[in-house]
Amino acid sequence: MAARHGSDANRQHEQDVETRLIAARAACGGSIVFTTSLGLEDQVLTHVIARLGLAREILFATLDTGRLFPEVYDLWALTEERYGIAIAGYAPEAGEIEQLVLEQGINGFRNSTDARKRCCAVRKLAPLDRALRGATGWITGLRADQSQARADTSFMQQDAERGLLKISPLHDWSRDQALDFARRHDVPLNPLHERGFVSIGCAPCTRAIAPGEPERAGRWWWEQDAAKECGLHVGSDGRLVRAAAAEVSP
Repeated sequence: MAARHGSDANRQHEQDVETRLIAARAACGGSIVFTTSLGLEDQVLTHVIARLGLAREILFATLDTGRLFPEVYDLWALTEERYGIAIAGYAPEAGEIEQLVLEQGINGFRNSTDARKRCCAVRKLAPLDRALRGATGWITGLRADQSQARADTSFMQQDAERGLLKISPLHDWSRDQALDFARRHDVPLNPLHERGFVSIGCAPCTRAIAPGEPERAGRWWWEQDAAKECGLHVGSDGRLVRAAAAEVSP
């Protein structure tokens, strides 16, 4: 009986995500961009988007910072082949990288939090702005329980700074639910997950976590800020964006 209940719950969670993606597509009058880091949650969403036949309506994009793990690039290629999609890579401007390295050194981001945030701004934020240019909807793999800073994440929020709807279909999922889904549906995953790398960013800024550590403890571990954010999901004041939820909220 317990197994049957578990199976029913799994189906309900999957139906919820499908319903949310369909509702989000209807709510956005223009283009929708799904920014994937090829992490666990984003791979789950890629699978569902492809299964729903929405891959031609949703643009796949990833931020190629130039310092990703080799495993990420391998998974990028595998994912495109598996689902018959193209994931557009948005890289930082060469001149900005050259100036950054000249001023900071190749690993200067470790010298201070401000230096690290500048590196993130050049390698991630500027490419993100290009990826989202002209979009009316932005799909992310955020979950509310990833960190305290993300606890207010909801399904659909108005991102006033970017002028679009920010959509997080897995906002109320746990990591275990996402992992269970991936295993049941044979979703291709980054092998680094099996080695303790839970939240995967740039290689020099990511380490494996120990049992019991928070999910994002492996990101910029030399910093004391518990928020552990690169800036993709924060406003101009440096705080996590907590915009009012949109009307559509299945």
